[in-house]
Amino acid sequence: MRFHDLPDSVRPARPRDYDAIAAVVDSWWGRPILDSLPRLFLDHFHDTSLVVERRAAGTTDLRGFLIGFASPTQPLEAYIHFIGIAPSERGSGLGRRLYELFFAAARTAGRTAVSAVTAPVNHASIAFHAAMGFSVSEPVTGYNGPGHDLVTFRRSI
Repeated sequence: MRFHDLPDSVRPARPRDYDAIAAVVDSWWGRPILDSLPRLFLDHFHDTSLVVERRAAGTTDLRGFLIGFASPTQPLEAYIHFIGIAPSERGSGLGRRLYELFFAAARTAGRTAVSAVTAPVNHASIAFHAAMGFSVSEPVTGYNGPGHDLVTFRRSI
Protein backbone atom coordinates (compact mmCIF):
# COMPACT_ATOMS: atom_id res chain seq x y z
CA MET A 1 0.00 0.00 0.00
CA ARG A 2 1.31 3.42 -0.93
CA PHE A 3 -0.16 6.87 -0.47
CA HIS A 4 -0.42 9.23 -3.44
CA ASP A 5 -1.18 12.94 -3.71
CA LEU A 6 -1.20 13.70 0.02
CA PRO A 7 -2.12 17.21 1.18
CA ASP A 8 0.88 19.22 2.42
CA SER A 9 0.06 18.69 6.09
CA VAL A 10 -0.37 14.90 5.75
CA ARG A 11 2.52 12.49 5.34
CA PRO A 12 3.27 8.80 5.76
CA ALA A 13 4.19 8.00 9.34
CA ARG A 14 7.74 7.23 10.44
CA PRO A 15 8.89 5.05 13.35
CA ARG A 16 10.14 8.13 15.20
CA ASP A 17 6.57 9.54 15.27
CA TYR A 18 5.73 7.12 18.06
CA ASP A 19 7.10 9.36 20.82
CA ALA A 20 5.00 12.36 19.74
CA ILE A 21 1.89 10.18 19.48
CA ALA A 22 2.55 8.51 22.84
CA ALA A 23 2.93 11.92 24.47
CA VAL A 24 -0.61 13.03 23.54
CA VAL A 25 -2.82 9.98 23.07
CA ASP A 26 -4.01 9.59 26.68
CA SER A 27 -4.86 13.29 26.99
CA TRP A 28 -6.65 13.27 23.62
CA TRP A 29 -8.81 10.36 24.83
CA GLY A 30 -9.23 11.64 28.37
CA ARG A 31 -8.32 8.20 29.70
CA PRO A 32 -5.37 5.79 29.57
CA ILE A 33 -5.32 4.27 26.08
CA LEU A 34 -1.63 4.09 25.14
CA ASP A 35 -1.47 0.36 25.94
CA SER A 36 -3.67 -0.17 22.86
CA LEU A 37 -1.00 1.36 20.65
CA PRO A 38 2.37 -0.31 21.20
CA ARG A 39 5.45 1.04 19.44
CA LEU A 40 5.51 -2.02 17.14
CA PHE A 41 2.72 -0.48 15.03
CA LEU A 42 4.94 2.44 14.02
CA ASP A 43 8.01 0.21 13.71
CA HIS A 44 6.30 -2.25 11.36
CA PHE A 45 3.34 -0.42 9.75
CA HIS A 46 4.56 3.16 9.41
CA ASP A 47 4.46 3.11 5.62
CA THR A 48 0.71 2.34 5.66
CA SER A 49 -0.04 4.87 8.40
CA LEU A 50 -0.49 8.64 8.28
CA VAL A 51 0.48 11.65 10.38
CA VAL A 52 -0.98 15.16 10.19
CA GLU A 53 1.11 18.08 11.38
CA ARG A 54 0.72 21.82 11.51
CA ARG A 55 3.89 23.81 11.05
CA ALA A 56 3.99 27.36 12.35
CA ALA A 57 6.67 29.68 13.70
CA GLY A 58 9.39 27.05 13.44
CA THR A 59 7.48 24.39 15.39
CA THR A 60 5.64 21.26 14.34
CA ASP A 61 2.40 20.38 16.10
CA LEU A 62 0.81 16.91 15.82
CA ARG A 63 -2.85 17.27 14.78
CA GLY A 64 -3.80 13.69 14.00
CA PHE A 65 -2.69 10.23 12.94
CA LEU A 66 -4.04 7.00 11.51
CA ILE A 67 -2.39 3.63 12.10
CA GLY A 68 -3.42 1.01 9.56
CA PHE A 69 -2.10 -1.80 7.43
CA ALA A 70 -2.89 -4.20 4.62
CA SER A 71 -3.77 -7.53 6.21
CA PRO A 72 -0.99 -10.06 5.62
CA THR A 73 -3.45 -13.00 5.90
CA GLN A 74 -6.63 -11.57 4.36
CA PRO A 75 -5.47 -10.48 0.89
CA LEU A 76 -8.56 -8.39 0.14
CA GLU A 77 -8.67 -6.55 3.47
CA ALA A 78 -6.99 -3.62 5.15
CA TYR A 79 -7.31 -2.79 8.83
CA ILE A 80 -7.35 0.51 10.68
CA HIS A 81 -5.99 -0.09 14.15
CA PHE A 82 -6.06 3.40 15.62
CA ILE A 83 -6.94 6.96 14.70
CA GLY A 84 -6.26 10.00 16.83
CA ILE A 85 -7.46 13.53 16.18
CA ALA A 86 -6.44 16.48 18.38
CA PRO A 87 -9.45 17.76 20.33
CA SER A 88 -9.13 21.16 18.61
CA GLU A 89 -9.47 19.45 15.19
CA ARG A 90 -12.53 17.31 15.95
CA GLY A 91 -15.48 18.07 13.72
CA SER A 92 -13.19 19.58 11.07
CA GLY A 93 -13.37 16.58 8.74
CA LEU A 94 -9.77 15.57 9.41
CA GLY A 95 -10.69 12.05 10.57
CA ARG A 96 -12.85 11.53 7.47
CA ARG A 97 -10.00 12.78 5.25
CA LEU A 98 -7.51 10.36 6.82
CA TYR A 99 -9.91 7.46 6.32
CA GLU A 100 -10.49 8.46 2.69
CA LEU A 101 -6.72 8.62 2.04
CA PHE A 102 -6.35 5.18 3.62
CA PHE A 103 -9.26 3.79 1.55
CA ALA A 104 -7.67 5.11 -1.66
CA ALA A 105 -4.31 3.51 -0.87
CA ALA A 106 -5.99 0.24 0.08
CA ARG A 107 -8.00 0.18 -3.17
CA THR A 108 -4.86 0.86 -5.19
CA ALA A 109 -3.26 -2.12 -3.42
CA GLY A 110 -6.16 -4.35 -4.50
CA ARG A 111 -8.00 -4.35 -1.17
CA THR A 112 -11.79 -4.37 -1.28
CA ALA A 113 -12.70 -3.96 2.40
CA VAL A 114 -11.51 -2.16 5.51
CA SER A 115 -12.20 -3.29 9.06
CA ALA A 116 -11.67 -1.88 12.54
CA VAL A 117 -12.76 -2.47 16.14
CA THR A 118 -13.52 -0.35 19.19
CA ALA A 119 -14.71 -0.70 22.77
CA PRO A 120 -18.49 -0.64 23.27
CA VAL A 121 -18.10 2.45 25.50
CA ASN A 122 -16.52 4.45 22.66
CA HIS A 123 -19.77 5.93 21.39
CA ALA A 124 -17.98 8.62 19.36
CA SER A 125 -16.03 5.98 17.43
CA ILE A 126 -19.14 3.92 16.80
CA ALA A 127 -21.02 6.98 15.49
CA PHE A 128 -18.05 8.02 13.33
CA HIS A 129 -17.72 4.59 11.72
CA ALA A 130 -21.45 4.37 11.08
CA ALA A 131 -21.35 7.82 9.44
CA MET A 132 -18.40 6.64 7.30
CA GLY A 133 -20.53 3.78 5.94
CA PHE A 134 -19.16 0.91 8.02
CA SER A 135 -21.42 -1.87 9.16
CA VAL A 136 -21.41 -1.86 12.96
CA SER A 137 -21.76 -5.06 14.99
CA GLU A 138 -23.27 -5.51 18.40
CA PRO A 139 -20.54 -5.96 21.02
CA VAL A 140 -18.75 -9.25 20.39
CA THR A 141 -18.39 -11.00 23.76
CA GLY A 142 -14.79 -11.91 24.52
CA TYR A 143 -13.49 -10.62 21.17
CA ASN A 144 -10.14 -9.83 22.78
CA GLY A 145 -10.37 -12.51 25.46
CA PRO A 146 -12.56 -12.88 28.53
CA GLY A 147 -14.00 -9.56 29.65
CA HIS A 148 -12.77 -7.71 26.55
CA ASP A 149 -15.82 -7.20 24.36
CA LEU A 150 -15.40 -5.14 21.18
CA VAL A 151 -17.60 -3.70 18.45
CA THR A 152 -16.44 -4.62 14.95
CA PHE A 153 -16.68 -2.47 11.81
CA ARG A 154 -16.44 -3.44 8.15
CA ARG A 155 -16.78 -1.43 4.98
CA SER A 156 -16.41 -2.33 1.33
CA ILE A 157 -14.25 0.13 -0.54
